[in-house]
Amino acid sequence: RPKGATELGVKSEVKNVASFSGVQKAIEFEIKRQGKILREGGQVQQETRGWDADRGVTLSQRAKESAHDYRYFPEPDLVPIVVDEAWERRIRESLPELPHARRERFKTAYALSAYDAEVLSADKATADYFEAAVKAGAAAKPAANWIMSELQALLIESQTSIQSCKVSPAQLAALIAMIESGAISGKIAKDVIAEIFASGKDAKAIVEARGLTQISDVSAIETMVRDVLAQHPGPVAEFRSGKAKAKGFLVGQVMKGMQGKGNPQVVNRILDELLAKE
Repeated sequence: RPKGATELGVKSEVKNVASFSGVQKAIEFEIKRQGKILREGGQVQQETRGWDADRGVTLSQRAKESAHDYRYFPEPDLVPIVVDEAWERRIRESLPELPHARRERFKTAYALSAYDAEVLSADKATADYFEAAVKAGAAAKPAANWIMSELQALLIESQTSIQSCKVSPAQLAALIAMIESGAISGKIAKDVIAEIFASGKDAKAIVEARGLTQISDVSAIETMVRDVLAQHPGPVAEFRSGKAKAKGFLVGQVMKGMQGKGNPQVVNRILDELLAKE
């Protein structure tokens, strides 16, 4: 329609447009074509035109003089469906919890971050596994961390789905409980979950069979710390002169002497106490 006019002009349809750039070019061509017709006093015809991408023009295919020519009538091969409120309500009630709703519930019910909730709810099987682990006694955040890190890495490496994973939600919950009780360290737990994944054995059985129980006995750890300090006077002197990184070496030596089974929190506490005293 001319600029300033209130009534719409005559409709022309354009077909055979196969790309977004084609849509743009076809519209631009039609603006010029119809504008030229109107400026010269002509009348735009109601018709269907085809887009010729090679030539960059639209070509008339067939004229349509009224709405009847658009064939607006019911499809005889499709049976009419009447949707009543009761039927719609039954269908809605039978639907499972959808990803968006589950994601929001994970954030509120389990105090998960938006990122954690997004990752865990992206796949129904993973979301189900997470909730089963929490139901089995695992705290939500540790369960989310182990599923998204160590377990996910094992699944990807072995090309295994979480549904067929040998680490059951209950086994993961038991493993997390052992970490939180101080029975094993997080580092040892990584080896344990890999063995559960391969064999299906419970964490407790693996820890007992391999003698992986974490040592939290203060006297045993203190004895090892004193031995390390005596064997490495250089790093001790460096730490006391202000080189904080030297402590990391000493911690590593203590853990090495305890075959990685020393409780890290207890090791660090006793090491700090003895370094401060001597």
